[in-house]
Amino acid sequence: MSNKVALVTGCSTGVGLHAAIRLGQSGYTVIATMRDPGKQQALRDEAVNAGVSLEVTPLDVCSQASIDAAVAGVMARHGRIDLLVNNAGAGFLGSVEQTSDDDLRRTMETNFFGVWNLTKAVLPHMRAAGSGRIISVTSVGGLLGQPFNEAYCAAKFAVEGMMEGLAPLTRQFGVDICLVEPGPINTEFVASVRATSQASLAAMSEPYGTLAQRYMGSTGDVFATYGQTGADIADIIAALAAADSPDFRTITSDFAKQMVASKVVDPTGNSVIKIFAERLKG
Repeated sequence: MSNKVALVTGCSTGVGLHAAIRLGQSGYTVIATMRDPGKQQALRDEAVNAGVSLEVTPLDVCSQASIDAAVAGVMARHGRIDLLVNNAGAGFLGSVEQTSDDDLRRTMETNFFGVWNLTKAVLPHMRAAGSGRIISVTSVGGLLGQPFNEAYCAAKFAVEGMMEGLAPLTRQFGVDICLVEPGPINTEFVASVRATSQASLAAMSEPYGTLAQRYMGSTGDVFATYGQTGADIADIIAALAAADSPDFRTITSDFAKQMVASKVVDPTGNSVIKIFAERLKG
C-alpha cells in the first residue's frame, strides 16, 4: 500500500482534511490539495498529531490550468494516481428567484465542473495503468432536491448523473467509481455556509423571507441531533478506498437513508451499474 498515491481536494478543513489524514494512516502517499495553501496549518497540525506525512499542493478546481498543473506535478513526482477523492465544494442558499447568474455559475463551477474536469484529467492515467478508484463526495442533496438549495442540488445531481453514467465504462478499464452521500454534517465548511446564509435570508423579500427563515430554523435541530463529523465521513472514504469491491453509492447515515428512502429503492446503486456494465460486455 505504501506506494499507492491518493489525490484529495478541499483539504483545508472538514471532510477533506480528515480524509487526507485517514488515507495517510492507511498507507497512502497523500497529495492534499486546496485552493489556498496559506490555509494548510490546521491540516499540518492534524498530520503531526496523527504521525503522518502529507504533500500539500495548490489546486483550484475552478481553474483548468491549476488542475492540469497539479495532475502533471503528481505524475512527474510519483508516476501514478491510484485514488482520486473529489471533495472540494461550495455551498449556496437561495431559491431560483434569489440566485443570480454569477451565484449559479460559481456553484456549478466548484461542485460540478471542477469534479468533471479533474476526473477527466486523472482518468487517462488510471486507464493506462488498468486500475484506480475515484471517490466523489456529493450529498443527499444530489438525490433529493431541497428548498432554497436549488443551485447546490442541481450541481450535486449533475455529479451523480455523470458518475452513474461513467462508472460502467470505467469498470471496463479496472477503475472503480464511488459516491459518498452525507446528510447533515457538522464541519467548519457547513458552519460557515449557514452563518453566511443568514445575511442572504435577511435580504430575502416576501413571500420567500418567511418561508426561508421557517425552513432554516427547522434544520438547526436536525444538524444538532443527526449531524455527522468530518472524521465520520473520512472513515467511510478510507473504507471505500480499501474495499475489494466497493459499493457505487454510500449514503452515510441511517437518517440520510430515511430522507431518500422513498426515492432510492437500491441505496447501494449497484444494480444500476451492473445493468449497464453487463450491456457493455455484450
